Amino acid sequence: MTVLIDEPRWWLQGRRWSHLVSDRDLQELHEFAEAMGIPRRGFHGDHYDVPEEHYAQVVESGAVPTPARELVRRLRAAGLRLSPAQRRAAD
Repeated sequence: MTVLIDEPRWWLQGRRWSHLVSDRDLQELHEFAEAMGIPRRGFHGDHYDVPEEHYAQVVESGAVPTPARELVRRLRAAGLRLSPAQRRAAD
């Protein structure tokens, strides 16, 4: 199992957010997110948004801290990366 998370650096609504992804399959990602109590509404087609205050707990639970560019590269390599238009349609 490889669930990856980038550092919380994406600002939205006055908070910083991370992206949580799997480089294997979406089922793995959904199971990890559910175990962490991350609501399904935080899923955006190929990733979950995780608020900064939950970052440490997610890492302690097994998500691997990964630079954002590497996270996207691995998501693409797994064939799971959606285009922005595909993500909007999935929301």
